[in-house]
Amino acid sequence: MNSVIQVSNVVTRFGSNLVHDGINLSVRQGEIYGLLGGSGSGKSTLLREMIMLQRPQSGEISVLGYDLLSLGRNEAAWLRGQWGVLFQAGALYSSLTVAENVGIKLKEYAGLPGNILQEIVRMKIRMVGLPDYAANLYPAELSGGMIKRASLARALAMDPGLLFLDEPTSGLDPIGAEAFDKLILELREMLNLTVVMVTHDLDSIWTIVDRLAVLGDKKVIAEGSLKEVMSQSHPIIQQFFHGERGRIRVQHGE
Repeated sequence: MNSVIQVSNVVTRFGSNLVHDGINLSVRQGEIYGLLGGSGSGKSTLLREMIMLQRPQSGEISVLGYDLLSLGRNEAAWLRGQWGVLFQAGALYSSLTVAENVGIKLKEYAGLPGNILQEIVRMKIRMVGLPDYAANLYPAELSGGMIKRASLARALAMDPGLLFLDEPTSGLDPIGAEAFDKLILELREMLNLTVVMVTHDLDSIWTIVDRLAVLGDKKVIAEGSLKEVMSQSHPIIQQFFHGERGRIRVQHGE
C-alpha cells in the first residue's frame, strides 16, 4: 500500500530542549492513523511539522511524494490545498458565521460565483451533520460538538484527500465523542480520505484507528495495528494500554 506520509530521522529542538531524536513513521493511503504519547512527547509538534507550520532541525518529511523541507513557495501553496486541518480548539474566526468560516478558503482560492460557493458551503455543513440553521450562527453561539463539526466542514471545504485532526474529541461528552468518531469513519469511506489524528481518547483508538505510532523517549517506541502495539513490553505502552483505564476498556469486551 502506498505511503502518503513518510517521516525519516526527524530531530526537533526548542533551544536546549530535545523533543524528537530520530522519529520514523509511515502513513498509508486510506487509513486512519493515530499519533499517541504522553504530554510533552511531541505529538502535536510532529503534526505541525507535517502541515508545514514548523520545521524540524533535521531529517525528512515527505507528504504526497513532496519533501516538505525543500519545497518552493508555489509547490508549498499547492500542497497546503491538498489537506485539511481540524485544530484542537476549532480555531474558528469568532467574527464570522459558520458559513463564512467554512467558505473562507473557497472564496479566496476557488474563484467561484457566489451562488455556487454558497451551495458548496451548505453541502459541507450538511455533510458533517450540522443543521442548515447553523450556517448563520457565530462560533460563540455553538456547542462544543457543533464547533468541532463546523471546523471539520471548513477543513473539508477544498475537497482534500488528507485530513489532520488534533485531539478531535477533546472536550466532548462520551456520546458526542462517539458520534464524532462515527462521522470520521463515514467521511473516510465517502471521500476516500487518509486521516492522521493526535488523540488521547482510548475509545477512538479502539474503534476507528487502523494503525498508530506511540511517541516516547523522544522516538517512536511502537508503530502498527492496535494489537501489534499492545503486544510491546515498553513501560509507556504498558501504562497507556494496560493501566486502569485500559483494563476497564478491555473488561467491557473490546
